[in-house]
Amino acid sequence: MLRIALPKGRLFEEAQSLLLEKGIIEEGFEESRKLSLRVGQFEFLLVKPFDVPVYVENGVADLGIVGKDVLLERRPDLYVACDLKIGFCKIVVAGKEEAKQKYFNSSFLKVATKYPRIAQEFFSEKGVKCKIVPLSGSVELAPLIGLSDFIVDLVQTGRTLKENNLVVIEEITSSTAMLVCNRASYRNMREEILSIVNKLVV
Repeated sequence: MLRIALPKGRLFEEAQSLLLEKGIIEEGFEESRKLSLRVGQFEFLLVKPFDVPVYVENGVADLGIVGKDVLLERRPDLYVACDLKIGFCKIVVAGKEEAKQKYFNSSFLKVATKYPRIAQEFFSEKGVKCKIVPLSGSVELAPLIGLSDFIVDLVQTGRTLKENNLVVIEEITSSTAMLVCNRASYRNMREEILSIVNKLVV
């Protein structure tokens, strides 16, 4: 039986809809407090998005559905089987409208983010020194209370930024959901895994 790690939250519904649409599962299931569910011939592990590649890389799950943003940040040692073309978002630099001039003219910035690696690499490539303030949530608050000048975050609709009087200043990259695979699982269950991949890419 293949074990698949699914992200709780934003991507869950889209991922489940895709699995139903492609005939990989025949019945849907709810995101609940139960973290392990048997559905048809699969066992699904419902985990936090940033934990999906950890489960897959360590062989606890054979496959996983995870945003490209998480892969860029975590750099796990696993196979990326295909781009599922769901969960489209952008990783952006955002801040107050009046801080735009500072952003484009400063050689040192203070940046709050859930993506310290992505942020550090982005600003290094631009030749801008920055102090990274790692946060695990509510990063939009940081520029409002002076914890940082700007944030690097994942944006889908931009509504949360707008509600907090922040604007997108620069786009870093786009992100969609990927199907990832444990290396040993691919060797041992290649046919089963390729069967799923083929259904997903049609």
